[in-house]
Amino acid sequence: MAERVNITEMADAIQEGLLEYSHLAANTMKDCVKQASTVVKKEIKANAPVKTGQYQKSWKVSKQRETSTSLHMAVHSKNRHQLAHLLEKGHVKRGGGRVQEFPHIAPAEEKGRQKLTEGLQRGLQR
Repeated sequence: MAERVNITEMADAIQEGLLEYSHLAANTMKDCVKQASTVVKKEIKANAPVKTGQYQKSWKVSKQRETSTSLHMAVHSKNRHQLAHLLEKGHVKRGGGRVQEFPHIAPAEEKGRQKLTEGLQRGLQR
């Protein structure tokens, strides 16, 4: 329900409302970033090439930096990071020829971007 304020208190009331909205938006954004990074990790694990399974199991999500208004998450391979680019893009063999590429990171990134956008739109419309 709307709250009545005097004209002299209107600036304070508007400022308070905007501050409340910014806190809600920041919390919604942080939740959406966490969910999107988890989706990216699951997609990479599901679509990663499997030889021994170690590369597939090595993916994790970690928080890089968090402030009151932002959150930076990273999805990365803990101990097999050297393979990520080689498997994603393919590479030249030592004796000639090329190794087939296995695009598994880019599609997961795109799915995470869509999940983030949808979550932000849904969360900020409430």
